[in-house]
Amino acid sequence: MSLDAVLARIDQDLPQALDRLMVLLRIPSISTDPAYKAECAKAADWLVEDLKGLGFDASSRPTPGHPMVVGHGGTGGRHLLFYGHYDVQPVDPLNLWDRDPFDPEIQDGPKGPLIRGRGASDDKGQLMTFVEACRAWKAVHGSLPGKLTIFLEGEEESGSPSLIPFMKDNAAELKAEIALICDTGLFDDQTPAITTMLRGLLGEELTIHGPNKDLHSGGYGGAAINPIRVLSKVLAGLHDANGRVTVPHFYDGVTELPDEIRAQWQNLTFDAAKFLGDVGLSVPAGEVDRTPLEMLWSRPTAEINGIWGGYTGEGFKTVLPAEAHAKVSFRLVGDQDPFAIRENFRAWVQAQLPPDCTVEFHGHGNSPAGVMAIGDPAFESARQALSDEWGVPAAYIGCGGSIPIAGYFKTVLGMDAMLIGFGRDDDQIHSPNEKYDVECFHKGIRSWARVLARLQA
Repeated sequence: MSLDAVLARIDQDLPQALDRLMVLLRIPSISTDPAYKAECAKAADWLVEDLKGLGFDASSRPTPGHPMVVGHGGTGGRHLLFYGHYDVQPVDPLNLWDRDPFDPEIQDGPKGPLIRGRGASDDKGQLMTFVEACRAWKAVHGSLPGKLTIFLEGEEESGSPSLIPFMKDNAAELKAEIALICDTGLFDDQTPAITTMLRGLLGEELTIHGPNKDLHSGGYGGAAINPIRVLSKVLAGLHDANGRVTVPHFYDGVTELPDEIRAQWQNLTFDAAKFLGDVGLSVPAGEVDRTPLEMLWSRPTAEINGIWGGYTGEGFKTVLPAEAHAKVSFRLVGDQDPFAIRENFRAWVQAQLPPDCTVEFHGHGNSPAGVMAIGDPAFESARQALSDEWGVPAAYIGCGGSIPIAGYFKTVLGMDAMLIGFGRDDDQIHSPNEKYDVECFHKGIRSWARVLARLQA
């Protein structure tokens, strides 16, 4: 297989590839707003026709929400599934955009030309890097680079309500040897990355009840239990002096970072002082024996996201409240079981309640962490391909947030996912004036061509 010819074709065809992306970006496929339902269907149909032109057997599949796009093509080699999403975030506040968000254009930027428009980076520009790599491969070789399945979603930005049912109903058709996801970014402006660790998420809301009504603090203060005081004590005990979470069995399933991954992370140019300084902070606040990158990517957390109770309006009211509330979230890693942590957290809170207090819980979702099996030679092949294109060693990195689709591929379809993306931190995804650097689009296409060549060698 002549990779050089494919790369040359990508370079030659870049203006046409940008034109195709502009057509897709002009479709306002906002999934959260019912007013754009027809536009989401239009984007799905456009992608179907484009994939058909490359030789994919592609179709738009109906769901209770927006359509899924599924395409199958090619033969031989490792069966790969590529995932992306064609829906985009709303554009509000519109007055903060410098131009119509659905009238994209190429602009001059500090790092070179850039693509300005909603969806440029998240995720239309990214998904088209893979499609364009397939296009160049087909133009040079007359066939697609091995057996491929394309799976494009239209509800990612609105919580993916149709995703799991669709995956379960079509599991036999969608199952492949490995999934490729292009919805992430570079580690820094010039360092490519494969995300191999994703933290899971568990949300809990609790309400501590005390007296049967709000009380006057002069008449009852000291004699009556104050639910805010109880809640404050519980939450203050959530961490010990070293930053570790005190909920029993919280660290069950948390594994230590492999030495080779720790060494990679230590060699990354991560400036912890700048990272915190950019948000007005200076001292890491997590586990004292962990580096900031470990805290962000490979360690679990317990965070208090909101507390309220009593009188919080203007002025002052000496009330002793009947109840107090809090929202607590847990980021999970490794094999931590969100259901076990939920039960242990609730039991831990219950055990600390004084007489006359009760607690009510409300769960807010749960998802386990995702840990990719980098022992699969495909990961190292892809890492080398990215290194070859970008001229610096690609890194295996973690992600402090949660990307549910990667976990769904594991739990529903039983396959690992490789998360490779080419976004930059300043792409302003979900914000006004979203952009995607032309360099990232161009080198993203070339990167996928290299990855496909190595995976199908």
